[in-house]
Formats: sequence, structure tokens, C-alpha cells
Amino acid sequence: MPYLQAGRILFLLLSLSLCSTLQAQVLVLNNPTAPPLTTDSQDGLLDVVVSEAFRRCGLELKLIKLPAERALRNANEGIDDGDMSRIAGLEKVYPNLIRVPEKIFDMELVAFSKQKDMVITDWNSLEPYNVGLIKGWKIFENGTRHLPNVVAVRDADVMFSMLDKNRIEVALYARWLGLYHIKTMNLQGIHDVKPPLATKEMFIYLHKKHHELVPKIAQALREVKQSGMYERNFKEKFRAIQP
Repeated sequence: MPYLQAGRILFLLLSLSLCSTLQAQVLVLNNPTAPPLTTDSQDGLLDVVVSEAFRRCGLELKLIKLPAERALRNANEGIDDGDMSRIAGLEKVYPNLIRVPEKIFDMELVAFSKQKDMVITDWNSLEPYNVGLIKGWKIFENGTRHLPNVVAVRDADVMFSMLDKNRIEVALYARWLGLYHIKTMNLQGIHDVKPPLATKEMFIYLHKKHHELVPKIAQALREVKQSGMYERNFKEKFRAIQP
């Protein structure tokens, strides 16, 4: 009888040990995006899609929100594990970051304005206007570097408030994120200027200490797309803010 009880205790200890080894590895990524891509309740498009891809790799996704520039520095220094959604090529500036090669989203980068007749065809078309952008959004910073009247702000709420109050004439932002802000801030008369200034593929970046996870996450993202999950969630999340 004592042997049986001892066997049960050993079995329980082994079971607990096994459960602890099967716990998902948590990766902390900085999150430069906003609703409807990511939300506080973690039900945005990228929340759902990337979390599922991570789950398939035995990983758990944890997102934190930092100013865009500081987020990149933290990821590059290994303070955090990576960055959620950035354009290709940042590894040239932040050499400790590795890009997961499967894109997570196509980001349309556009000008928002209250002027209905505004024509924007390229970066040079912005020269006559007072332009706002968010500090740390590299594609906008690089595209407007040569322009005379550009102000960098800390977040989209400030930028769209400035546009609403006519303190700037153009706000540069991602199309879907901007449409969401216009709707939730109940702003009137602001529209996205077509065509986009650029359309960029967005990627996850990981610190180099996680290099072995890069191909696994890329494959998992491909599988999530092939399953139809990505397309279903895209339609669901963006239906309410269609212009």
C-alpha cells in the first residue's frame, strides 16, 4: 500500500513537471498599431491572427504600447522581444532585429484632409501644406524629410485633433487606422485622399536572440492565411468603418 501511495505521488510530481514544461513561451512585442488592427481587449485583426500563429508555435503573444521610436530602440536592445508591425528594411537601421519574412498586413499610407479638392500624387505634392505625422513612423518621416512645414506629434489623437482645429492641413497615417479615429472621435468633414502615398507590407520583427523562432512563425502565419481565418477576420473587423 505505501508503495502504491508513493507511486501516485511520483505520478503527480511528474505530471506537474510535464505541465510546467508545456507552458507557452511568452514573447513581449511592442505594438505601434491601433484599432481595428489591435485593441485593448485583444480582438483586433492582428491580435487574433498573430496570436493564433504564435499558439501554433507554442508561443503566447503579449503586446505593450510604447511611443514608436522608443519601441524600436527597446526591441533592438533586447529589452523587449520584438515589434509587432513594421515595414521591411528596418534591420538595416536596427541590426539586432530580424524580420519574420511572412507579411501580416498591407498598410495603405495616406494623407487625411478636410479639403475636398486636394490632389496628392507623391511626397512632393505635400510641399504647399502644413503636415502632421506621428514621431517614429519611419516611412512618413523619410518621405517628408525635405518638406518645410512638418510637425511630429506623439500620437494619432493629437494629430487628428490638430487637423480638426485647422492647425495642420494634412495628417499622415495608415488608412484603416485613420478611418477608425475619424469614426470614434466623431470628426466631421475629414477624408482620406486617394490614391495612397504608399502601400507597404508590414512584418513582425524579433530580437536576434529569438532567431530560431523566425521560420516557425513565418510558416504558422502562412497556415493561418491558408485556413481562411485571416480573410474572415479582415471582413469582420473592418466592416463597420468602411467609408
